Amino acid sequence: MIELAVVLGAIPVGILLYSYFIYPLGLWLVSRLRPPPTPLKESAEWPRITITVPCYNEEGSIGATIESLLALDYPGDNRHLLVVSDASTDRTDDIVLSYADRGVELLRLPRRGGKTAAENAAVDRLQGEIVVNADATVRIVPGSLKPLVAVFQDPTVGVASGRDVSAGDTRSTGNRGESGYVGYEMWIRSLETMLGGIVGASGCFFATRRTLCDGAFPEDLSRDFASCLIAREQGFRAVSVDAALAVVPRAPNLRVEYRRKVRTMARGLATLRFKRHLLNPFRYGRFSVMLASHKLGRWLLQLTMPLLLVAALLLVVGIPWTAYWVLVCLAACAVAAILSWWWPAGSPMPRAIAAPGYLIWSNVAGFMAWVKFFRGEKNPIWEPTRRPDPTVQGLSDS
Repeated sequence: MIELAVVLGAIPVGILLYSYFIYPLGLWLVSRLRPPPTPLKESAEWPRITITVPCYNEEGSIGATIESLLALDYPGDNRHLLVVSDASTDRTDDIVLSYADRGVELLRLPRRGGKTAAENAAVDRLQGEIVVNADATVRIVPGSLKPLVAVFQDPTVGVASGRDVSAGDTRSTGNRGESGYVGYEMWIRSLETMLGGIVGASGCFFATRRTLCDGAFPEDLSRDFASCLIAREQGFRAVSVDAALAVVPRAPNLRVEYRRKVRTMARGLATLRFKRHLLNPFRYGRFSVMLASHKLGRWLLQLTMPLLLVAALLLVVGIPWTAYWVLVCLAACAVAAILSWWWPAGSPMPRAIAAPGYLIWSNVAGFMAWVKFFRGEKNPIWEPTRRPDPTVQGLSDS
């Protein structure tokens, strides 16, 4: 009984240690042996780009998003702004059309198809060499667009991902656990970039070569994740650009974040299955190891986390005196989960509750994503996460 408990508990613990500690430590150690990257010079002639903004019922934020994108430091003659409305039913389309005289184009879909469907529809309207993808609810920090585009001076780069900065205001501070995780994730991507390239881009702000855009990409898959996989298939690499900052407001509460994580991870699992040949280390070498370590390893942790509960119960049966400590731990987790889930909106949540609450619900969301994956459920229809309007001042709270 005790031996079985140890074996079952060792599975998720081993995956946890490797994915979140050993793998990043290995990246960091190897990166210390690499010379620092040569700074890119500012381009004398900036390429023609299209900035795409898929949206659905964003009347509350789309105007500010367009204003912020038009204000970015980039030659106006070489910038095309395309807003794709996923059959919005509010005033989103009217607001976008009011910017037509400033060069903003609206593409309205006749029926809802989801974010990837909107991105597919945009392919025929793209102009220039580079496509920049931006979410309707993020704010690109001034001075961030040029660094993102500049990396394409390197002919080996096919995808460039911006650096997410999790920020919040009084309405979103209840989800502070999200901020720490985002910072950790961006650090990992910076290390991966130094060693060749990243395995997944930020869906909030990333760019790709137009030649890598497929207008027939499956609508139930995740294009931001797949963009890096497609680039690798075609001999390019994907990189993270630390100077290209996008302020991403935290979800207003864990309930919203939970639904987002279930949806995005289920789509991520389906995308990895679609591109599973990239996990072959004999063909794709270091990239396949990074893909398995960064993505698949974390997801397998969430699949195997219930084994910890089984192991704890087996310990109680095999070693009765452990029952007290097991019950204390389970009770503490239950309290943190309940409090973090129902914490009042607009009221700052103590980190002692926010951190474990975020950890618990993230893993529950991951497990539910696996359930969707095994059931074969598809998630093409886009349900944008409604977040408080971000501001650059939010950087101080990241």
